[in-house]
Amino acid sequence: MRIREATAVDWPHIYPFWSEIVAAGETYAYPEGLTSEEAKDLWMYDHVVVAVEGDQILGSAKMGPNRPGRGSHIGTASFMVSPEARGKGVGRALGDYCVSWHKDNGFHGIQFNAVVETNITAVRLWQSLGFQIIGTVPDAFDSRSHGRVGLHVMYLPLT
Repeated sequence: MRIREATAVDWPHIYPFWSEIVAAGETYAYPEGLTSEEAKDLWMYDHVVVAVEGDQILGSAKMGPNRPGRGSHIGTASFMVSPEARGKGVGRALGDYCVSWHKDNGFHGIQFNAVVETNITAVRLWQSLGFQIIGTVPDAFDSRSHGRVGLHVMYLPLT
């Protein structure tokens, strides 16, 4: 598996799992039923990468500053792994890439703004990479299977 920058040609391969993950209603608050073009505008900006094996895209991540201007020294990122590729180290590879990319680009830290507390796999992965839960907004996410659950804010200092 390798991580490389995403190009416009990759979007038709990202969108099917992007829309499947959003439709599942467990991890992302994006509106359901977006067209490919509408979803592309929400995902394909800043620095976007894909995890690939052969010619298959296994997952994608986007990263960049968490806030503009005086908040731009803190980065953020979002990740999606194709359901068929889960449990194969794709999330960890994308997470490792994300941490390295933020370090290489001089960020002071990385803040994840909305990690769904019932997404235990993601929470454990980010904790294994050194992220800490610095707060939880109660009932901030309406999970399809759990109802209203908290959103963790997670942080990793880089300096």
